[in-house]
Amino acid sequence: MTFGKGCHLHLVDGSAYIFRAYHALPPLTRKSDGLPIGAVAGFCNMLFKQVEDSKGDDAPTHVAVIFDHSGKSFRNEIYPAYKANRPPAPEDLVPQFPLTRDATRAFNIACIEKEGFEADDIIATLAREAREAGGRVTIISSDKDLMQLVGGGVEMLEPMKGVRIDNEGVEAKFGVGPERVVDVQALAGDSVDNVPGAPGIGIKTAALLINEYGDLETLLERAGEIKQPKRREVLTGMADQIRMSRELVRLDENVALDFSLDDLELRDPDPEVLLPFLAAMEFRSLTKRIADTLGVDSADIPAPAPAEDTPEAPGLPPIDPDLYERVDSMEALARWVAAIHERGYVAVDTETTSLDEMQAELVGISLCVEPGAACYIPLGHKKGGADDLFGSDALAEGQLPLAGVLALLGPVLEDPAVLKIGQNIKYDAKIFARHGVAVAPIDDTMLMSYALYSGLHNHGMDALSQRYLGHAPIPIKSLLGSGKSAITFDRVEMDTAVRYAAEDADITLRLWQLFKPQLHRAKVTTVYETLERPLVPVLAEMEMNGITVDRDTLSRMSNAFAQKMAALEAEIHELAGERFNVGSPAQLGEILFEKMGLEGGKKGKVGKYSTPADVLEDLATEHELPARVLDWRQLSKLKSTYTDALQAHINPETGRVHTSYVQTGANTGRLASTDPNLQNIPVRTEEGRRIREAFVAPEGKVLVSLDYSQIELRILAHVAGIESMKQAFRDGEDIHAATASEMFDVPRDEMTPETRRRAKAINFGVIYGISGFGLARNLRIPRSEAQAFIDRYFERYPGIRAYMDDTVAYAKEHGFVETLFGRRIHTPEIGAKGPQAGFARRAAINAPIQGTAADIIRRAMVRMPGAIADLPVKMLLQVHDELIFEVETAAVDRAVPVIREVMEGAADPAVRLSIPLVVDAGQGANWAEAH
Repeated sequence: MTFGKGCHLHLVDGSAYIFRAYHALPPLTRKSDGLPIGAVAGFCNMLFKQVEDSKGDDAPTHVAVIFDHSGKSFRNEIYPAYKANRPPAPEDLVPQFPLTRDATRAFNIACIEKEGFEADDIIATLAREAREAGGRVTIISSDKDLMQLVGGGVEMLEPMKGVRIDNEGVEAKFGVGPERVVDVQALAGDSVDNVPGAPGIGIKTAALLINEYGDLETLLERAGEIKQPKRREVLTGMADQIRMSRELVRLDENVALDFSLDDLELRDPDPEVLLPFLAAMEFRSLTKRIADTLGVDSADIPAPAPAEDTPEAPGLPPIDPDLYERVDSMEALARWVAAIHERGYVAVDTETTSLDEMQAELVGISLCVEPGAACYIPLGHKKGGADDLFGSDALAEGQLPLAGVLALLGPVLEDPAVLKIGQNIKYDAKIFARHGVAVAPIDDTMLMSYALYSGLHNHGMDALSQRYLGHAPIPIKSLLGSGKSAITFDRVEMDTAVRYAAEDADITLRLWQLFKPQLHRAKVTTVYETLERPLVPVLAEMEMNGITVDRDTLSRMSNAFAQKMAALEAEIHELAGERFNVGSPAQLGEILFEKMGLEGGKKGKVGKYSTPADVLEDLATEHELPARVLDWRQLSKLKSTYTDALQAHINPETGRVHTSYVQTGANTGRLASTDPNLQNIPVRTEEGRRIREAFVAPEGKVLVSLDYSQIELRILAHVAGIESMKQAFRDGEDIHAATASEMFDVPRDEMTPETRRRAKAINFGVIYGISGFGLARNLRIPRSEAQAFIDRYFERYPGIRAYMDDTVAYAKEHGFVETLFGRRIHTPEIGAKGPQAGFARRAAINAPIQGTAADIIRRAMVRMPGAIADLPVKMLLQVHDELIFEVETAAVDRAVPVIREVMEGAADPAVRLSIPLVVDAGQGANWAEAH
């Protein structure tokens, strides 16, 4: 069929399809060999939809999928820094690129790419040729750069939303018609592609200028007439850069192609080619669906032929727990030790009687030196198994003595020439440390996964094994049971323990072999090597140090809270006009929504009211009773979670509380604290702050607290380029007072505490993407007033809005955001709709700021042991932006400057901040006095 009038050409932006498919779907691997195929699966579904949609009056007669070539384009010769800021493709996406080309050809669709040119240039050339031949063109892409081609029979189709983009659509996007898109882009530049443009001029301003002067050349020739000094200076001084930017964004419509439009004629897929390809990819449901569409019995699908030019990937032995060795002699252990020395690394795991590393007893050790070669060394299994009601505390036979095992294995675990690999190895290191063995050096698969995939999934071993190895590990509940009848691991029968424990080491080694090379490919090696791995021993030492907690102080607080709760209950009953159970959401709901007639009441499935905190916070902006209930609930939580529960966490041997830090607990890099959680002790209320009085220093010592002052606001000022805010920080001003003065036009000497408090709430709220609803709750003011504050804030600091919009756009394009130190936080929900969309947007905006702050304090913690090594100082706790130390009283004046210097200089030399970091220090007999 000769291409001409009446023909309709579909040009599919293949590279955009690939990235959309990759970010839209969770990681997926081929079960037979672990090959990543998630993007290929999504790409094939898109191609199938393209085939199915190729019917009807508007169907294409010709179609092609165009890809970017892997090499550089002619634009790099014009400007070597072109696209220099773009991160490399995710490591698990790289092997999928050639497979998407194979998929295109398998669907019998023309697959096009050309060295030295981008896909957009080929699309531009084909669109021109089709237009000149009298045909229609639909470009299937959401790439704004292609909008310059629209018009004269060429339109765009946004594939996900099905929205068609014509001349009016382009004007709505750029403020100009397609013929002037290049001029606007040349001025506005493109941070993603590193097109410099005219600094300070965005899309809207560029469109205004082009519409006023007609075209870019006229604008540059008459730039001296522009009244705004900065704009005039940029346009006159950077005319050459702007013209160069125009050459970068202008698409080449004259690429020399070795085929004609006639070669792109639509062809039906060949089942004998397509179905074997899909079967080889192991897309079972898609294979069946397409087979049904093509009228082929899935049983008749021919087997895929092996590719002659593709070497066979070396396969790993299957995970078979029945093959693991039980080490029951010192001779056998000696053979394993020799194998470890020969290999140079070993995956190690411990089995214990408890998750509390400070009290758990060591039951056994598992080792693995190569996939499939794993063992378990039983040490502390008791006589009488899980089914023996009267099991003895005596050790079962056939085990090795702990002292002998550690004498032989301990030197290996401490050998600097042998790498010890673990999944959450901090736990195992603490277990060994309690037995006098200092495990080093280490690698941790949990932390590797965190550096690679933060935001995509959790990083527990079972989840990683199923996702990346296609193997479901033996569940621990099958050994220990659950609930009141659960047993401890020392009661597990030894042969059963071998299968479970050695499998953990085997899986850990396989994950390590998979993740280790990906760190470099994904460009997160620095994050892992400088922020994650070196923090493990630091946290382990802090956790083992623990902090002294005074039981008597907690008891007195608990009684005081009980009395205050009783007084609040009486006040609530008086406001309600009757007695009721304040702790009952249903009874409270009846009072609020039936008796008092307040709005917002909702009943659950059982017909009773729900009164969650957000509902009460809304009501508390206008009514006293819900405000008092919130105060009562706060005290109730403090009593149950801290003053009562903390007493149970005091270690009987040390008299201290030993929290455990979780490095992977938050997507942004913030540490989490468990058993007990010391991160969430409230500090906004007087009662919450009093909890800290129970954390005390031993005799002759004091607690010293050093806290970054407003670190997230400082980072926001830096990344958003808010000059007035940066200057206030440089001058050491009260930033909240400065913000209040800026926003409300109030002189500093007339500032009221209430005005400053409102500015402070907005300052911190904006970092977390607070809404008018949220600010109204925080300040307990009407929503309209709160929203007016936020609107005024963005008017005064427009750079913050620009930072937010740019960050969300980056997240949508790349599927992740980054901290200043290169930590990636993936944002898989950024394209979601409904309520989830707002949450995803706020998370993406906040992550680079909170994550950068978290990275800075991590860097400080990693450097701290070396800095305080010669001082009588112990680092005990980290709570967000604060570090707490135990210091001999006489050494405080020497210690504080050393610690402060480490913290204030923690960002250097990796990141040079445009604002100073300031650390406040305090000391006292207890944490409350020190903070």
